[in-house]
Amino acid sequence: MGSPLSTHSIAPAVVLRGDGAWDEAQPQIASLGQKPAVLGRSAATRQLRAQLQADLSRGGLLPLGIELKHDCCEDDLQRLADEVTANGSDSIVAAGGGKVLDAGKLLADRLGLPCITVPLSAATCAGWTALSNIYSADGAFQGDVALARCPDLLVFDHGLIRQAPQRTLASGIADALAKWYEASVSSRDSSDGMVQQAVQMARVLRDQLLLDSREAFQDPSSDAWCRVAEACGLTAGVMGGLGGARCRTVAAHAVHNGLTQLEACHGVLHGEKVGFGILVQLRLEERLGGNRLAGQAHRQLLPFLRELDLPVTLDDLGLASASLSDLQRVCAFACRDGSDLHHLPFDVTAGALLEALVGAGEVIPATSNRP
Repeated sequence: MGSPLSTHSIAPAVVLRGDGAWDEAQPQIASLGQKPAVLGRSAATRQLRAQLQADLSRGGLLPLGIELKHDCCEDDLQRLADEVTANGSDSIVAAGGGKVLDAGKLLADRLGLPCITVPLSAATCAGWTALSNIYSADGAFQGDVALARCPDLLVFDHGLIRQAPQRTLASGIADALAKWYEASVSSRDSSDGMVQQAVQMARVLRDQLLLDSREAFQDPSSDAWCRVAEACGLTAGVMGGLGGARCRTVAAHAVHNGLTQLEACHGVLHGEKVGFGILVQLRLEERLGGNRLAGQAHRQLLPFLRELDLPVTLDDLGLASASLSDLQRVCAFACRDGSDLHHLPFDVTAGALLEALVGAGEVIPATSNRP
């Protein structure tokens, strides 16, 4: 029996990784365009982006600096498209965190221009994927957009990544860990060999992060740091490309999407919200799905996330004073029709999700008879 036709955007056309990758990338960037638009956002990276632009100028290119005012939102995208078009820019260089990389990819996709992603942290795998998340101007998640292809060039320079705050690496670890916890659920009934292989890659990724993360934090010059940073910024992107939508998101990202609806969470990083979402998903699997292994996984993961100073409770997320109506709003969004939450193999009500949110950071003994 034949398999249905499927299309996969698995990886960037070219990936340069390691110390000095940015310098090595100059000829390839020039081959993609002579007038690159260099997109960024954060004031914390503005000086670094100015240095990148100066490097491009020394190479004979004519870069244009452009900036997001908000997250990856339609208002920004239209304004930036107008700036790029008016300047005659012929490629997009997105340098920054996940939302900058998403915006750069989507902008390049819409304008039909080559895309170069230059992650300035290992907080997400957005520099790799053919997917962009769209937010409101206020920072609330609205949806995601599948792109025609992965970036033409990904430059993962370890020297640039090391300049990012350590918090961003912890966030990337949480986001990458979710690949296993979500893909193993969303694809559990798949007979597709590529999906099965992607899930096993996600398991290996999880194990490597659990083994290497402590040493990576202790010594950013270590091989462990290189493995962890690349696992978060590069390898984590492979699962969605190889396995398709079946290997992407379930409850952990649905919880993230719901939390973005609250202004109090806008200062919490993407992966920090996703890591909390993993705990919520495991609690749902344990309580509603009767999965004792999920309870075991929760007990294993909780101290690990705490050790990395990642949020594991609503208080940690800055929601200590959140009203019941605020939390219900989070749950309503996460449970809306079409939400990734519904990839769970059982029904979840907004009330059950609220209970899991509140109890995500609880330590429940293995012998507990709690339903």
